[in-house]
Amino acid sequence: MKLLSRVLLAVAIPLQLAGCGPGAAPAMEADSGKAVFEWVEYAGADPVFERKLPAGAFRNPILTGFHPDPSITRVGDDYYLVNSTFGFHPGVPVFHSTDLVNWTQIGNAIDRPDMMPFGPDVSLNGGGIYAPAIRHHDGTFYLATTCVGCGGNFILTTRDPADGWSDPIWLPHIGGIDPSPFFDDDGRVYIVHHANPPVKKYPAHTQIRIMEVDPKTFAPLSEDVLLVDGSDKQPWHTDYIEGPHVYRIDGRYYLSAAGGGTGYYHQQLFYRADSPFGPFEANPRNPVLTQFGLPDDRPDPVTATGHADLVQDQAGNWWTVFLGTRVYDLATPPQDPGNFHTGRETFLLPVHWEDGWPVLLAKDQALPWTPKAPALPEGKAPAVPTTGNFGWREEFDAPALPPQWLFARTPRSQWWSTGTDGALVLQPRADRIGGNGQPSFVGRRIQHMKASFATRLRFSPSRPGDEAGLLAVQSDDFYYAFGLGTSERGEPMLRIHRRRGRDEPADGVVLAERTLGSEARDGVTLKIDIDRARIDFTYSVDGGTFTTLLDDADARVLTSAVASGFTGAVVGPYAHKAAAP
Repeated sequence: MKLLSRVLLAVAIPLQLAGCGPGAAPAMEADSGKAVFEWVEYAGADPVFERKLPAGAFRNPILTGFHPDPSITRVGDDYYLVNSTFGFHPGVPVFHSTDLVNWTQIGNAIDRPDMMPFGPDVSLNGGGIYAPAIRHHDGTFYLATTCVGCGGNFILTTRDPADGWSDPIWLPHIGGIDPSPFFDDDGRVYIVHHANPPVKKYPAHTQIRIMEVDPKTFAPLSEDVLLVDGSDKQPWHTDYIEGPHVYRIDGRYYLSAAGGGTGYYHQQLFYRADSPFGPFEANPRNPVLTQFGLPDDRPDPVTATGHADLVQDQAGNWWTVFLGTRVYDLATPPQDPGNFHTGRETFLLPVHWEDGWPVLLAKDQALPWTPKAPALPEGKAPAVPTTGNFGWREEFDAPALPPQWLFARTPRSQWWSTGTDGALVLQPRADRIGGNGQPSFVGRRIQHMKASFATRLRFSPSRPGDEAGLLAVQSDDFYYAFGLGTSERGEPMLRIHRRRGRDEPADGVVLAERTLGSEARDGVTLKIDIDRARIDFTYSVDGGTFTTLLDDADARVLTSAVASGFTGAVVGPYAHKAAAP
């Protein structure tokens, strides 16, 4: 796949270590065995994005790749959007737009390791940060979310989302997940949230509850009042009901929640009442958004739509952001909702109202790829594209990583550096993917079904077992590693490891390996190409002529259908050293 031209990465947020001020991270320990990555390139080319964009339209999804559980708020002419990140750090990307279509990442809400020090008990694709909700009130931004396996529900605040957020304000009185603040016109404040019932009638039985809280401390001011019980019999899916938001519109209170789980049956439900405490009546036309029930053989299917949030633009028009999955085949359960490695992505649709109820998508309508754009002044195209086909090249010449780069769990020491000789330098460490630790790995989201990652690596391993290269990870249990190490005789050797579940060793199984000549000591270019269910691994010593080490391997290892969990695949440089003898 031809790599596309460089996209300059203009926004960088310093990653600060616990106990260290900005720029005061300890210097990385010198080591002759460090891995030097001169650059990383990415290219994505999906056929659906090659279609011409009609005049006056925008392209869905607005955020491709692993950007689930979107929440949105407007402040004047500015829009802010956040997503969940689960076990990756930094957490909760924060995007800004002026037209709802062009989005620029301005940082991450959880960007200091001491804010959320994920340990080995936090799963990359099933623990960590769930479903943030962003709101603005009286000059302050509020972000409520959940850390599963690491503390529960909490709120962050800031006056400027691009200038850092407060330490967590924990909410021990709010159970369940997915808290969302609601600021009423009379000054009262509430938190609506998912809850597990005192007695579950079946495993998927959940509830939506609301509690009034103190406007400053968020301490409880009321009981935790039940709004919707997912076990109530309805002609729509209320299993795993979650992701609630409350809005006051034209004097009425509207409750939005996602039902049916996050997969094939995912759908959006609405309720309304005359009080935040209810009782809430259900929209008789629920669900207002779903792709369940459409023909499985439809072209370019999008599935699992839901977890929506509403926003009103300056002209009074309503819009919704929500998640969906672009799948390359539709597999019925247990491979629900189909095969995809791009994760759950963020989509946008207009909302209109009928009989006092919001309509997000007509019944039995396939999600439109190019809807009519908002009637807003066109915003500035982001330096780092978020949709369509694109490519980028990172040369690591800035002193900090741009905000799109992710670590597996929270780094507790400084094992990487940038800006020195225009390279990313990784210190090999004993922690590695597959061990539920915090490996020397930094990656970016795969944002296309057909995608390519490449890097130029210089690495002189000290002993067998030392390795550096490119890692494609869905979780600790499902990944591919394409690395340069050494043979028992001290010769440079390329290896491909794959782990497909806990039945395979933590370090994976070796699928292919090849000894290289001494010229590889000057560097080797590694390239991973993914095309739907296929993944290929090639390399070049001279930087021009590529040789295949393994082709037509099974890329489904990187999908949620195989690995389960809630994230998309992340790819990037890694380095590890052999375990001590």
